[in-house]
Amino acid sequence: MRATGLLLLVAHLLVVGWLTLRPRTVPWVPAPNLELLASISAELARGPWHAVQGLSGQVLLLAPLGVLLPMAAGRLYVSPLVSLTRTVFAGAMIALAIELLQAGVPGQVPDIDSVLLNTLGVAVVHLAVVPGARYRLRRREECLRGTTPKISRVGLTPQADALSGSRTYL
Repeated sequence: MRATGLLLLVAHLLVVGWLTLRPRTVPWVPAPNLELLASISAELARGPWHAVQGLSGQVLLLAPLGVLLPMAAGRLYVSPLVSLTRTVFAGAMIALAIELLQAGVPGQVPDIDSVLLNTLGVAVVHLAVVPGARYRLRRREECLRGTTPKISRVGLTPQADALSGSRTYL
């Protein structure tokens, strides 16, 4: 499970890096948004449908990290609050790193609201999927552990018979 999670995590981060950090040729570039909630309120001012279309891409971009980070860690018995805190913090740091790297890429514009929306996506997916998945995996492990075959009516062998290598039975 851990190896699969790590492989999927690396693949997802490579795709995200390719989507967000490749240079784009555009005729003009808007100024970077360093004011918190400015682009979100601008999208909401355009109407609810345009806001959903404009903001959903940023929410969904890093959302799979909400599942992939705990899966790559491989911890089955961990506090849900600790798991959420670790995952959201790691998702926020990855989103911040992407935005900082975008500052040096031609055609890409850093936006502080992207960090907020990416982190929100990570948190929502983590809360929706990870606690239930961990519960099912723990139950499955307990069921597998509880089905150890037991041999009935087998008593202890006398010590002399068990350790005697010289005695032959014909």
